[in-house]
Amino acid sequence: MDHEEFSYELKIPQERVAVLIGKDGVTKKEIEQLTNCVLDISAEGDVLIKGNDGVELYTTKEIVRAIARGFNPKTAMLLHKTDYALEMIEMKDIAGKSRNTLERLKGRVIGTGGKSREEIERLTGCAISVYGKTIGIVGETDNVAIARQAVAMLLQGSMHKTVYQFLERKKKEILFG
Repeated sequence: MDHEEFSYELKIPQERVAVLIGKDGVTKKEIEQLTNCVLDISAEGDVLIKGNDGVELYTTKEIVRAIARGFNPKTAMLLHKTDYALEMIEMKDIAGKSRNTLERLKGRVIGTGGKSREEIERLTGCAISVYGKTIGIVGETDNVAIARQAVAMLLQGSMHKTVYQFLERKKKEILFG
């Protein structure tokens, strides 16, 4: 019986190619086994994903995008779970072309010694990556929405304390309805 094959092409930063492939190709093999898709990765960062299942293809694309945006492959592979999502926030949409603004925004999200990012991760259970001009969030779909809101608040200039209070309130709402 003949199965239709789907494919998807994307470009990832060259410096993330080694991470996507992994030592001795281990990460690439793990992704392929997990998703039943085939990855063809060039040294320049061109990635061709092939598979017979549209949903698996989309999931594989999201895993590759997450790794491309600074996530550890183990975290990225959580996206294979049905209730997990990847959310990307482009800081250039807020910072415009200003490098100073971009660095300041990154600093707000990461916080002193990484405290702000850690606090958002702790209160939402999400993983957050700040890579280049992009902030990535991986986690359970509902929590990703909350983490995205918290990051947006920081990017718009809310005080860290206000954002943490918002997260604590959201966490209680989830726990106690």
